Amino acid sequence: MTNRSTAADFVTAFATGWPENQPDIMVLSLTTHKGVQDFAFNKEQALLIARTIKETAAKLAKPRTS
Repeated sequence: MTNRSTAADFVTAFATGWPENQPDIMVLSLTTHKGVQDFAFNKEQALLIARTIKETAAKLAKPRTS
């Protein structure tokens, strides 16, 4: 994990929500120029990811204003 590139592929992600036929998971779809990958998370994993994103976003530098 320490040998990651500092440049990222173009990535978009969205959560498809809690599927009706399997309400115990959330599906997250990631799209890069290489294709689409879907990941399934249980509720605890989804909440951990959300909390980590929120904490990381809070640490980001303020946007520059002109």
